[in-house]
Amino acid sequence: MQLALSGDATVLAYLRPNEADSEVLDLWGRRLPGGAPERLVATADLLTAGGAQKLTEAERMALQRRRVYQRGITSFMWCGEGAEALLFPFSGDLYWARLGGPGEAPEVVRLTRDDDAPELAPKCSPQGHWVSFTKAGDVYVLDVRTRRVKRLTRGAGGTRTFGLAEFIAEEEMGRHEGLWWSEDEQQVLVFEVDEGPVAVKMRSKIFADRTELFEQRYPAAGEANARVTAHVIDVRTGRRVTLKTPTEDGYLARAGFFGDGAAWVQWQSRDQKRLVLYEADAKGQLRTILEDTDDAWVELHDDLRGLPDGKLLWSNEASGRRQLEIVDRASGARVALTAEPDAVDAVVGTDREAGTVFYTVAADRGKERQVRAIALAGGASWAVTRAPGWHRPTFARSGTCFVDVVSSWGRPPQTLLGSADGRETVVLDDNPTPELDGLPAPSLEWRDFRAEDGSVLNGLLMEPVGRRPGWKYPVVAWVYGGPTYQMVANRWTRSYPLLVWLTTHGYGVLLVDNRGTGGRDRAFDRAHYHRVGEVEVRDLFGAVREVAGLDWVDPARIGVWGWSYGGYLAARSVLDADTPFAAAVAVAPVTDWTLYDTHYTERYLGMPEGGKAAPYVDSNLVRRAKLLARPLVVIHGTADDNVLFEHTLRLVQAFEDESAPFEMMIYPGKAHGISGRAAQLHVYKTAFRFFARTLGGAALW
Repeated sequence: MQLALSGDATVLAYLRPNEADSEVLDLWGRRLPGGAPERLVATADLLTAGGAQKLTEAERMALQRRRVYQRGITSFMWCGEGAEALLFPFSGDLYWARLGGPGEAPEVVRLTRDDDAPELAPKCSPQGHWVSFTKAGDVYVLDVRTRRVKRLTRGAGGTRTFGLAEFIAEEEMGRHEGLWWSEDEQQVLVFEVDEGPVAVKMRSKIFADRTELFEQRYPAAGEANARVTAHVIDVRTGRRVTLKTPTEDGYLARAGFFGDGAAWVQWQSRDQKRLVLYEADAKGQLRTILEDTDDAWVELHDDLRGLPDGKLLWSNEASGRRQLEIVDRASGARVALTAEPDAVDAVVGTDREAGTVFYTVAADRGKERQVRAIALAGGASWAVTRAPGWHRPTFARSGTCFVDVVSSWGRPPQTLLGSADGRETVVLDDNPTPELDGLPAPSLEWRDFRAEDGSVLNGLLMEPVGRRPGWKYPVVAWVYGGPTYQMVANRWTRSYPLLVWLTTHGYGVLLVDNRGTGGRDRAFDRAHYHRVGEVEVRDLFGAVREVAGLDWVDPARIGVWGWSYGGYLAARSVLDADTPFAAAVAVAPVTDWTLYDTHYTERYLGMPEGGKAAPYVDSNLVRRAKLLARPLVVIHGTADDNVLFEHTLRLVQAFEDESAPFEMMIYPGKAHGISGRAAQLHVYKTAFRFFARTLGGAALW
């Protein structure tokens, strides 16, 4: 859930579900350190009587790519250096909430009124004097004081837009923006995106009563990506300078301005084995500051920070695990800053006056996230957080304090206000959970498994509640298995109530993080390289066979569940003559990697060569359809714009060609997350009833 500190760190703003409908978000705030929570803007107050929120298909899909599945006020940002105003979009228009004194309701002003085209990607300038946005594909800026609007770009239309992130950047590169302001508010760096080269895929939103067809520009592996061009535009004169970025096929991964007004971009080669940081001059010529290379791929990150002495903060994995370094902007010379025994996860704040940088580390072999700090001058680092669990800090602009959202296994997030030295903590929201407190607590065991190469794998095993000596129980492996993400972590997961539900109905639950999942050293994280569908299957099978040897586990009644990449792994696991699984549930599975997008797929499998490249052939589930000998249910939303519904259709056709029985559940009009309370409940009812039939456990529902 989004939360943000005001520029002066006196007010915390955040989104919170409405009491009447948890799928609708309202904007809340509280004055720090001891103020009570206040609803600043309610979604209901923005709707006309009997009206409903309006979203275009593009807006809906953009929310999906941000993994936002609620309605209402779904994003916001502070404007200016204090705590005077918040900007947020709603139903295609922009709103301004100006805060008053304690106890005073904010003044809410509708900045735009246009029913024809929504204002997209709004952003406040650093000092809050301007608001930029994209409308009908072109970039505009609004003067906050006069409310006058100025158009900065022309030429949008068809496949061309300005100021927006392209699909592949949002879905796979962690970049949701296409416009950046200079600190002095004199310039904007704008990405122009031309999707003309991208192949058109027809996406059918199949509802119960109708079918809506949408053309989607989707760059599948090996196909052309969108053309992205970078421009620096003077806000007052409109003068545009186009940056002379590399003509070689690749990606503009990140961009921004240094404090002195010079623009910078990060360019990544198409094979993702090179990442170059460039600085632009006034004529758009680029100069290389640094270049990182990797035999497999270079991970993108957001750790670049400009420092007061003109140097830069950066991170890379050259030491074998991600660490921070100081880079001389002029010469590119690098000096190591951190030498943590654990991988550095991300830079989260800086205190320029004190000369300190704050960052998270993947502690306890990646199972936790802790905050640490180090002086920019070097020396030993020190702990800022110490409580066990998963810490998600939001630092004040000054770096002197931070809001810490911390959770642990089975304990939902608490929100704390901490001092940067780690000595003072104020509980802002203890987040009591009487509903969870009433649930039985299953026996929990953090386990270590060994991969074939000796790597230690993190595992978690939950026993059935009320397990009786001498009885044998079914087990469900709850998997993901794909790169970067971790299932086994000492943090809250929204799946926790579902896992407890299983244990109270006579099932054990197994989680395991195979090689290639996140939070570990570089060598561990690169395990998927050209081995998708192999390394994670071997690791999972090994862990399952070890658990199958426990005296309370019935080895003939072990099932597997997964969603997205986890859906791929679940289906792949039963399309194997050596499978230890008795049944599988695969939700929104990738089945043929030639259908999945460029940046993600090519990073791990390389170029497809028309689908003939060995990594694509070996990982293809359609080719393995004849190996299905276990019950399998495939679940998919018909409007999925991430893992296209075609993945499931191809697998279905292959099963039918082999006369291989299987089960299927589709969700009309639903995208990748199959969002909505009723639909989500139906997914889990379907899956758990399937396990009750195929594994012989207790009947669920």
